[in-house]
Amino acid sequence: MTVAIDRATGTRRGERGPRPGLGQRLKHNYQKYWYAYAMIAPVAIVLGVLVLYPLVYGLYLTLTDANSLNTARTIGVNHIDATYKFIGLDNYKDILFGPTSYDRFWSHFIWTIVWTALCVALHYTIGLGLALLLNQKLRGRTFYRLVLILPWAVPTFVTVFGWRFMLADSGIINSALHALHLPAPDWLEDTFWQRFAAIMVNTWCGVPFMMVSLLGGLQSIDASLYEAAEMDGASPWQRFRYVTLPGLRSVSSTVVLLGIIWTFNQFAVIFLLFGNTAPDAQILVTWAYYLGFGQQPRDFAGSAAYGILLLAILIVFTSFYRRWLNRNEQQLAI
Repeated sequence: MTVAIDRATGTRRGERGPRPGLGQRLKHNYQKYWYAYAMIAPVAIVLGVLVLYPLVYGLYLTLTDANSLNTARTIGVNHIDATYKFIGLDNYKDILFGPTSYDRFWSHFIWTIVWTALCVALHYTIGLGLALLLNQKLRGRTFYRLVLILPWAVPTFVTVFGWRFMLADSGIINSALHALHLPAPDWLEDTFWQRFAAIMVNTWCGVPFMMVSLLGGLQSIDASLYEAAEMDGASPWQRFRYVTLPGLRSVSSTVVLLGIIWTFNQFAVIFLLFGNTAPDAQILVTWAYYLGFGQQPRDFAGSAAYGILLLAILIVFTSFYRRWLNRNEQQLAI
């Protein structure tokens, strides 16, 4: 076997040289991609100020007993220094395993899971049904699309306040039920109907996004697949099951994940619909807000601990969800 040697360097041709150090690699990357770094820098700075710093500071607060009575504050011309102290993981222990852990955390956690599952299931089911209808050749299809997208285009606070007026005791919904001699529920007072109303309003707000996303996925499916399935004698249900659903797999996995994250953290609907008047209808994110800003003294450390727990729950769920999707895709590929 003949080995070629470069006379200039004395090294074998094809042989890798020594790997450059970290400093040299960073310098090379900067010289090569400085324009990309310059474009990313403003976004990175804004994210660091608006996201990273509050996250790190909130994590620090969870390890203290900070509240509105012992934090630094200024009253008139007098400045009062902070007196809170470091307590480690006591906040997490109290939230998860303390004597009031079920009333303060687990009951809200269970309701948040139920709320998220029901809302996302309704979003996807109703959105898919509407997308299938709008994907057909209908007269006035553009008008129907415009009307169905309005709940998503209207600001959330306007939608929720509108529903709040309609669900009031003298609102249009109860007035219609009275006119039909049907019982009128206490939408904004009874716990069951509060939760029912919250799911109904959030479904109204979330279906248009799911509908538009799935409609785009339907339009990307090759029409020849439906023609081939129809020629093979497939029924409408079989075409839906074996052509439509597999064709929507990538879109569905993305919008369902986004829907779960958004619904799990859906603050506006619950807060604007009930405020602090429905403790049993509060999900984790609104309960965390109540602890930090809706009571006296304000429990900053406990509220921050809820925020960190919410973040941890979503990170764990997202990791398992993506792993489950990747495993299913690998099995389908085989």
